[in-house]
Amino acid sequence: STGLMSWGSAVHAAAEALRARHGDRPDPGAEAEADLPDNPARDDYAMFAYGAQFAEVRVHEATGEVRVPRLLGVFAAGRIVNARTARSQFLGGMTMGLSMALHEESVVDERFGHPVNADFAEYHIAANADVEDIQAHWIEEEDPRVNPLGAKGIGEIGIVGSLPVRLDDFLGT
Repeated sequence: STGLMSWGSAVHAAAEALRARHGDRPDPGAEAEADLPDNPARDDYAMFAYGAQFAEVRVHEATGEVRVPRLLGVFAAGRIVNARTARSQFLGGMTMGLSMALHEESVVDERFGHPVNADFAEYHIAANADVEDIQAHWIEEEDPRVNPLGAKGIGEIGIVGSLPVRLDDFLGT
């Protein structure tokens, strides 16, 4: 989730070290090394991505069947380096969070206090096809304090927006 933030910053530092050592036109085989640079701003500024998600949820009154026709996520995630993979990451996370919200349940054996459903055998995993209209958008954001690339981690931000609200909260069950 934070790969681009960490290795991207290290690659950027190595490129700067290469230029400092060999100039703008290094000879073939020129080398330089660098470590992940320290970020003194991390103690004073938030370095995280943020997002908001909205879902249209329909529940069949007689059967309790849940359908989610629309799911929308909007994110502030720093510089998006690759729009195609970022969109896929957001959509996948949103689908995973939806799956967790609608289908995860920990069943505990009341006699011993141990979980009795410890595998995916009885767990429905939602897919993008389970939502008719799923969209992910982001706000163009420049954050020079987070790292030299201005990129933030987007691995989990798509999950958390659709995860917290469970159907039981609305139905009172």
